[in-house]
Amino acid sequence: MGKKKLVLFGAGKIGRSFIAQLFCRSGYETVFVDINREIINELNRRNRYHVIVKGEKDEAIEVFPVRGILLSDEDLVIREILTADILAVSVGQAGLPAALPVIARALLTSYQLDPNRKTDIIIAENLRNAAEYFLEELPFYLPPRFPLKDVVGLVETSIGKMVPLIPEKDASKDILLVYAEPYNTLILDGKAFRNPKPKVQGLSYKDNMKAWVDRKSFIHNLGHAALAYLGYLYDPGLHYTWEALENKALWTDVRNTMLEAAAALVKKYPKEFTFRNLEEHTDDLLQRFANRHLGDTLFRVGCDLYRKLGPADRLAGAIRMAMDVNTPYDKILYTLVAGIYFRATDEKGNMLPSDQEFHQRYKSQIDAVLREVCGFEEEIFPGLFQKARAFNRQILGLE
Repeated sequence: MGKKKLVLFGAGKIGRSFIAQLFCRSGYETVFVDINREIINELNRRNRYHVIVKGEKDEAIEVFPVRGILLSDEDLVIREILTADILAVSVGQAGLPAALPVIARALLTSYQLDPNRKTDIIIAENLRNAAEYFLEELPFYLPPRFPLKDVVGLVETSIGKMVPLIPEKDASKDILLVYAEPYNTLILDGKAFRNPKPKVQGLSYKDNMKAWVDRKSFIHNLGHAALAYLGYLYDPGLHYTWEALENKALWTDVRNTMLEAAAALVKKYPKEFTFRNLEEHTDDLLQRFANRHLGDTLFRVGCDLYRKLGPADRLAGAIRMAMDVNTPYDKILYTLVAGIYFRATDEKGNMLPSDQEFHQRYKSQIDAVLREVCGFEEEIFPGLFQKARAFNRQILGLE
């Protein structure tokens, strides 16, 4: 019997540094599907690449065997899927509309060849309710009454691995090189598989996946937002996450904001979490955020304000959760208000274009951001608007 095969849509940072790395190290071949011709050509030329794990001492992991196919070569992609043991998708939300029609064609072809064949798809995206999204979108490209739920396992994940931006000087030397932190665990929905779960070191299967997706959003992602927005407010000259966390007062504020969300998570999922284990998780995350070898920046963890201040995302979503379970949310709301002043730039001194547009549009108008970006209605949440205005005045030094 030959080597097992993973077909992975997306040869980006998470795909290369995390998903393919885990599967290749456990004996799989990874076939990447991507739109970037230069990356695909280089994967096919070398059949391997390196992940640099940034810690006290850098560790280079060679990932192999790998190949690549352009997404536009649909017939070849489908042939690879028909002989794959498992699929994974890590293209980012913007890339899903291009990938889903090809996946649907492959699922239909597979079903026509063998109605009993099952296909599992690991959804390695930072996307809430990812399985529901796939269940809603895939039928547009499939015939009526196609038994999607019967033959396809849509496996949600919680991706906690941090993959920082590579300095341009390193990226220009090797297009396939990726950096990553030592943390190497992928949390997956253990109940979603239609085939036996893959025996891959580093995969952690959970039964209540929604709880673990919320833990990622409202502890890890929220912690990144708090570090970026409170850090920038404290000192706009701060650049690195580790640099910001060297300030003890800021470290404490970020930690307390994360623990406020932890209290809500415990109340929402009492069978899954205790405050003690979420507190330990918070402290472990802060230690990881402070890894200076990773070179992670406030710009990376804070930019993309429309998304990160969005209704279900790390801050507004955590506030809604806290309201639902009747726990405090003032620290989270303060962080959200701080976010509207976030103007960090990349190593070239450029702000994310969509963040430039955000600032031109809203000019720190807190009410408009709460309504139009965060999705709160003052008629329903008058107290939240009052608190947010007070925090805004506090930030501006007006009280």
